[in-house]
Amino acid sequence: MIPAGPVVLRPLAPSDAEAIVRACADPEIIRFIPPIPVPYTRDDALQYLEQTRQEWQAGGAPFAIADAGTDEWLGNIGLMARPRGTTEIGYLVAPWARGRGVATAATAALTRWGLEHGAKRVELLANVENLASQRVALAAGFRREGVRRGAEEQRDGTRHDLVAFARLPGDSGERVTPLLPEFPGGSLTDGVVRLRRLTLADTADYLAMRNLPDIMRYSVPPEPSTFEEAEERCRTAGANWLAGTGAEIAILDAATGAFAGDIQLSGVIPPLGQAMTGYSVLPEFRGRGFAARAVDLLVGWAFEHTPLARIIAGTSPGNIASQRVLERAGFTREALLRGLLPGPGGTRLDDLQWCRLRSDARR
Repeated sequence: MIPAGPVVLRPLAPSDAEAIVRACADPEIIRFIPPIPVPYTRDDALQYLEQTRQEWQAGGAPFAIADAGTDEWLGNIGLMARPRGTTEIGYLVAPWARGRGVATAATAALTRWGLEHGAKRVELLANVENLASQRVALAAGFRREGVRRGAEEQRDGTRHDLVAFARLPGDSGERVTPLLPEFPGGSLTDGVVRLRRLTLADTADYLAMRNLPDIMRYSVPPEPSTFEEAEERCRTAGANWLAGTGAEIAILDAATGAFAGDIQLSGVIPPLGQAMTGYSVLPEFRGRGFAARAVDLLVGWAFEHTPLARIIAGTSPGNIASQRVLERAGFTREALLRGLLPGPGGTRLDDLQWCRLRSDARR
């Protein structure tokens, strides 16, 4: 038995079968653990319990996650031997046990136990859309290492990316704090616009906007987007945000909730404390200050909640409307970079750069 704060890790028992069956009817478990049979029956649970006994003999270490006070089954977790001396950790937590730090406590405790018992490297792999599992990995002291493209087959035959995290014996195991925290309550608003993370459900709106001629003209590169490109961008927005590489954000009409445009923090350079912003607004929402409000909201949040001290933006020298947006949002013109950007037909385009510093007075 391994103590893990509010829970303990103990051997699985036949008495856990009914709770396992109830948990495996949960849509999130079905979605992110494709091998689980649907529907999941008591016979499936009993077969799984038998497999765990065999896993111990093969060098694995499966456990039940149980309430430290009542011994109630709350989930499963285990270590599995993988090629090249790597050990993988995997878990599921019952829907009624979520939101209590159960997965983080169990993952941290079992990882520590595994490293103390000879594991040289413990990996945690999470579906690119499974943000909850990626948060658990960071909270349990795992470092994000990259993305394994198309590494997991889904129920419909498609293949999804997996985000890879790992802990080594020399790692501290301390919680990894994301460079870009989530918006408080999931969104920012000034009563006119609302900003929230771009999601897969935004794909159609995002694609239609990106391919408008006057938006595509100022895109880098100035080329149309495909559905696959837009879907990938929306699908990976959450994982990239957690990774601290950038924030892809939908601009919504606060009154109606309608998709009005998008805004980003990209090109994040932590040692410099610098990131870049860019934005687009649909024609029907222009002339209402949406872009300037969105930029001001996002930059104000970045300066208050992240280490970033300098936000830059670039505009085409001829894009006067975008330049006015930046002026209204408190940016200062800095420089004209000649031939910085790729243009159509192999040409190069100038970029007029702007900047707002943390030390600048807020608009």
